[in-house]
This record gives sequence, C-alpha cells and structure tokens, in this order.
Amino acid sequence: MAAPGLLEQARGLTREQRNAFLAAWLGWAMDAFDYFLVVFVVSDIAKEFGESTTTVAFLATATLIARPIGALGFGIWADKKGRRLPLMVDVLFYSAMEVLSGFAPTFTVLIILRFLFGLGMGGEWGLGASLALEKIPPEKRGFWSGLLQQGYPVGYLLATLANFLVTPALGWRWLFILGAIPALIAFLIRTRVGESEAWERTQEKVELTKVGPAQVFLQPKVLRRFLYLIVLMTLFNVMSHGTQDYVPTFLKEDFHAGTGTVTVIAIIYNVGAILGGAYFGALSERFGRRRTAAFCAVLGIPVAFLFAYSTVLGLVTLGAFLLQVVVQGGWGVVPAHLTELSPDEVRGFYPGVTYQLGNAFAAFVLPIQTSLADDHGGSFALAAVIVPVLILTALVLLLGPEAKGKVFGEREEQTVR
Repeated sequence: MAAPGLLEQARGLTREQRNAFLAAWLGWAMDAFDYFLVVFVVSDIAKEFGESTTTVAFLATATLIARPIGALGFGIWADKKGRRLPLMVDVLFYSAMEVLSGFAPTFTVLIILRFLFGLGMGGEWGLGASLALEKIPPEKRGFWSGLLQQGYPVGYLLATLANFLVTPALGWRWLFILGAIPALIAFLIRTRVGESEAWERTQEKVELTKVGPAQVFLQPKVLRRFLYLIVLMTLFNVMSHGTQDYVPTFLKEDFHAGTGTVTVIAIIYNVGAILGGAYFGALSERFGRRRTAAFCAVLGIPVAFLFAYSTVLGLVTLGAFLLQVVVQGGWGVVPAHLTELSPDEVRGFYPGVTYQLGNAFAAFVLPIQTSLADDHGGSFALAAVIVPVLILTALVLLLGPEAKGKVFGEREEQTVR
C-alpha cells in the first residue's frame, strides 16, 4: 500500500526549509561516510603502522566515545546562541579532522584525530536535526524525518563504493582526504539557511520567564524522559548495529563471499534501509511515532530468522534487504520523535546527547556477536542479538511518551501518550 499522505508530506517546502533539510541530510550522510571509512580499511591501516587489527579497531571506539561529548558541547552552545553558527563551525571542524586523518604520521596521532572527528560527528546529528525539523511544518515531519535519518545508510553505501573504487588505486589515506569535499558542500548550503524561528521564539520565552536551559533540564519530568530516551536509543542502536556491523564478516566466513559480492549485498540492503525510512516515517503521521516504530520492530522478528538461518545466499540477501526496510523504517521516526519530545529550551543538546549516549552504550555489539559466532556460529550470533532487542524495542516504545505534531516554540508544551 502507498504511505498515507506521502506525496503531500514531500511537497510544499519553501527554499529555506529545503536548504535546511538538505544541509542536515548531507552533514549526517557525510558523518556516516567518514565513520565507516575506518571499518573498511582497518587492515590497510594496521599494515602501514605495524599494529594489530584489534588495536586499529580502537579507532572506531575512539570516535564513538567522543560523540556524546561533542553532542553535549555543541548542543549547549546551540541552545544559548542559536543553531546556525554552531552547525557551521561543527562541519568545518570535523571536515578538517577528516582531511588531517589522511595525513596522520603515526597511529597515535590518527587516534587523536579520530577522537576529535567524533566530537564533530556527535554535534552534527542533534543540531542538524533540530534546525531542519524546527523549520519543517509539523504535519510534514514524518516523511522528512525518515528521509533525514536515511542519510546514515546513504553514507554507509557511499563508503562501501568509495572503498571499492578509491582504496585499490590511491590507498586508504585518500579516502579521508576526499571525504571532506561533500561535507564542505553541506557547509556552503548551510550558509544560505537562516536561524531557527523556533529557537528565536524560545529565547523570547526565556527572557520573559527567566527559566533557562539548565533549570528546564533539571526538572524531574524532563530528567526522567532524558533517561528513558537514553534507554530507547541504546536499544535502537543495538538494533541497528546488530543487523549491520557483523554482516560483512558473516557473509565472508559463513558463505565465503568475496569483496565484490559483499559490496553488492551491502548496496542492496542499504537501498532497503533508505526505502524503509522514508516510507515508515511518512506512515508515522497517521499512526504515531511509537506505534509505527514498534510495528517495524515486531515485523523484523520473523525476518531476522529468515536472514540469519537461510542456507542460500539469495535468501540471506532478501532477508538482509527486508530486515533493513523494517529496522531503518523504525529509525525513520527517530529524528521527529526525539525533537518532539525535547523541551524547546534544550532542543540543541537533548536529542543529540540521548542519541549519542545510546550509540556509545551499543558499541559492544560487534565484539559480542564476534564472540558468539566463535562459540556457536554466525547464524546464532545474529539471531541471539537481533530478536531480543527487537522485542525490547517494541515494548519500550509502547510504554513511552509521544508528542507527534508538537509546534516548536510555543509557550506551553503538551506531551501525549
């Protein structure tokens, strides 16, 4: 069936709204692109610096650790001074760290640069999503939320293609040097985007009430919701990483798939992710954020078994495609859901910090799946992580709050169940 109102949600944005969205989407896609580059060239980096692949894998950990810190720092700045300037500084900062990564003279320097890159990556999502969705009309948020979040699988897809095309010809360093170019394009687009009107209205409210971001955040209701969203984002990130990170290794070890085959399958399931995010994001305007995402999680349970236990590579590919449709379909509601549940005064850091803390807590998924695969096989490693987290994600969603359609910058905030 066609997503209800999909065309209506997709049409009718002003140039300002389109530019805000495009800049946020490009920024997030390039963040993901730059992050996944390391995953593909671990062995190349290990060989050049004389380190083990296990040691080099710490590069990804350093980035993950830094992301919540960046989300907090840039977010607090954005709540005090507006979204526009912190976002522009952020994209220039992480682009510079990306280019410098390509010139790192030692492994220690590379670790430091990837940590600094993580600070910028942490700031990008929360600020970009806040600015974009504060400008998009409430009745159109579902579709654009889904499309925004799918910048991540697009970045993963582009990293897959870049590694396939660039690394054999130019080496791993050029991946990082060239990776900054699209991010700089996002910067140029962002220079044409004005400040968030919702933030400006909120500043007027703060001046009248004398209640600033710190006082709002320390309210018991806001703190409880903050902790709830960290739990929810941890489950979402386990769901995402559990269905993605181990897949290349699973295909290579259990099906003896070559690099070309793994690349093609990755393209296929990332296309599924993009389609699922846009479709179910739009669907959430009719059925709500919680119910739509929970429905996706429940749909994923039988698909997970198809994916994990099929003995034919074609069925595994089909399972991977369908699984990403529903997993990233659930993710499609996340930008809208988090920004709508964030109080106006702290929308700069609230969504980004909860998102990135959940991501940091989910950083152990790959080692867990690798260990389970060593003892029980790849199929068990996938199913043992994916199925329980799908069930828990659906339950936590349905037990939580929702604020679909909230108008940002209003005097009174109402959260509905």
